[in-house]
Amino acid sequence: MEQRLTDMEMLIMHQGHVIDQLNEVVTGHQAVIDQLAKELKIIKEHLSGIGSQNRLPSEEEPPPHY
Repeated sequence: MEQRLTDMEMLIMHQGHVIDQLNEVVTGHQAVIDQLAKELKIIKEHLSGIGSQNRLPSEEEPPPHY
């Protein structure tokens, strides 16, 4: 009986360690996701700025000599 209790305690300790490791991985991934989201926002803002400067040929006004 005592051996079973010891085995269960060891298993719980091992599971706690694994949970802590998984939490570190998830936290690291969330930091990467947050950084990528910031970079994507900057890229979108940059592209929208470029897009507003470039018009499609059909949107441009004809030159004054027409």
